[in-house]
Amino acid sequence: MSQSRVNATTNAVPWRASVLTLFPEMFPGPLGVSLAGKALRDGVWSLEAIDIRDSAADKHRSVDDTPAGGGPGMVMRADVLARAIDSAGPADDSRPRLLMSPRGALLTQARVRALAAGPGVLVVAGRFEGIDERVIAARELEEVSVGDYVLSGGEIAAMALIDAVVRLLPGVMGNADSAEAESFSAALLEYPQYTRPQLFEGMAIPEVLLSGDHARIARWRLEEAEKLTAARRPDLKGPGGKGG
Repeated sequence: MSQSRVNATTNAVPWRASVLTLFPEMFPGPLGVSLAGKALRDGVWSLEAIDIRDSAADKHRSVDDTPAGGGPGMVMRADVLARAIDSAGPADDSRPRLLMSPRGALLTQARVRALAAGPGVLVVAGRFEGIDERVIAARELEEVSVGDYVLSGGEIAAMALIDAVVRLLPGVMGNADSAEAESFSAALLEYPQYTRPQLFEGMAIPEVLLSGDHARIARWRLEEAEKLTAARRPDLKGPGGKGG
């Protein structure tokens, strides 16, 4: 599945995502609905799902083999995956080459912002026990993790990464301020949110939020964000370099 066009509004080449996968039919999936889906249809970004099996050399379209040295499962072949990567773009393609992997560096909002500022990404969605280490080195793949757990394959992780980036592209979110106030934007978790009804099952909206005093509200929100971060994610560093 491939969608690629010039952004009609800006006349700029859209942010490009290419995903190498054994299951191209999984895309666009959730990326085809809501904000990401609208932006895809509007040409703000493009998505190409590339079937790794198309780069296999035998009639069975084999992409894996038994692990060298023995062990359970199968390993994705370096030669097949290398051909698939090479087919995804020209040699001078400046997009980062990412491999979704539980042993990779944890995806952060800072990394997401950096990716959003670039031309796009080429993402490898692995399967089986992993992929041959040599293709990681030869094609300079950057391993990225979405958490300390194991999925059946890299497709869902790739979708999470792409969704996180696409929502930051210019024009995708209706209110740009929303991105500045949400979790991780300032190394803090987001403050609690409330809306009508004013009273729910005996619980009221905090009085400060109804005061109309914007400076006081801003202080309250920062304090609440710092409390939540200290309690739930003390590993994060808030304003001034302090945890929480």
